Amino acid sequence: MPKWGYSIVDLDPDTTVKASGREVRVSPKAAREVCAAIKGMTLDQAKEFLEQVIAKKKAVPFRRYKKKIPHRRGLDKFYAGRYPVKAARKILEILESAEANAMYKGLDVENLKIIHASAYPGTKIKRYIPRAMGRSTPRFETLCHIELVLEQRSG
Repeated sequence: MPKWGYSIVDLDPDTTVKASGREVRVSPKAAREVCAAIKGMTLDQAKEFLEQVIAKKKAVPFRRYKKKIPHRRGLDKFYAGRYPVKAARKILEILESAEANAMYKGLDVENLKIIHASAYPGTKIKRYIPRAMGRSTPRFETLCHIELVLEQRSG
């Protein structure tokens, strides 16, 4: 069994709570943009935002992977956007897991803020499609690691 670590270190275990999803079958590009969008939000704001993305009411701004992505209304500085429903569902599950961890630790759920949200590529599932003349075409799928860290803010 591999031992997973977090990309953020030196956290106070009394005021912070962590949750992660490893080898999640979502696009790392979409997950990265959703994590960038929810970082800095409170727990309630992030859950509301992700539910609106799943319902396709609010777009996620795409900052890096935006070459042929159209503009969406309601975005402030970054005009290119999408509705990554699958990534938003998985990140919402991980966020609810972090909320359950906070309740178990006895933290105040109303004052939790996301201080770290990251997504990066995991392993590749390698498959091949047989083609004519004895050739084959690769059909690879990249899995994704998602990390969330929430901190209890005073007040």
